[in-house]
Amino acid sequence: MNGVHDMGGMRGHGPVEREENEPAFHAEWERRAFALALAMGATGAWTLDMSRQARESLPPAQYLASSYYEIWFAALCDLICAKGLASRDEIDTGRLAAPPANIARVLKAEDVAAALAKGAPVERPARAPARFSPGDKVRAKVMHPPAHTRLPRYVRGHVGVIEEVHGCHVFPDDNAAGRGENPDWLYGVGFAAADLWGGSAHPGDKVHVDCWQAYLEPAE
Repeated sequence: MNGVHDMGGMRGHGPVEREENEPAFHAEWERRAFALALAMGATGAWTLDMSRQARESLPPAQYLASSYYEIWFAALCDLICAKGLASRDEIDTGRLAAPPANIARVLKAEDVAAALAKGAPVERPARAPARFSPGDKVRAKVMHPPAHTRLPRYVRGHVGVIEEVHGCHVFPDDNAAGRGENPDWLYGVGFAAADLWGGSAHPGDKVHVDCWQAYLEPAE
């Protein structure tokens, strides 16, 4: 979607301030919010791409005024309510108003370390040969989907070169919309920075973007 979250290349938001030796969490509530997001994601009530879409769907004013984990927590609450796992009143009061909803899986405390170490690979068997190969010139499609996509606005319509084939992976646009994983080929595409940013770009610089095949078309 063309949301406020897609800020790559935008001006007017000030410099990115890098904090030396920045901790993973700046407050205990951030640690708890992250733990809640992992625990609820493990239930299988929604997919990773659905959770990304929930964060992207927050009202722009709320998104821009929120910290990183405030965004995560607000989106998590929206997902919980949307899936009928709790009501907004229950979240606000911290009290059950109805019997607990049934969930498919529970991530127990003793299993967290092993689950995080294992991860959840998203590479899938290919259903058809890859359309592109390293060295091919491709154009990122001009597209304005109403929901989640991983194609940044700043590369849409620009020509790049296939530099790597990453295999077949879960297609996020469909997965976020509940249409299934529908695996698609994923490529590492290099775009000349000067093509994206004009004369202000440093000569010779490239921007590398991982693009699913559905995002690309041959460049003439």
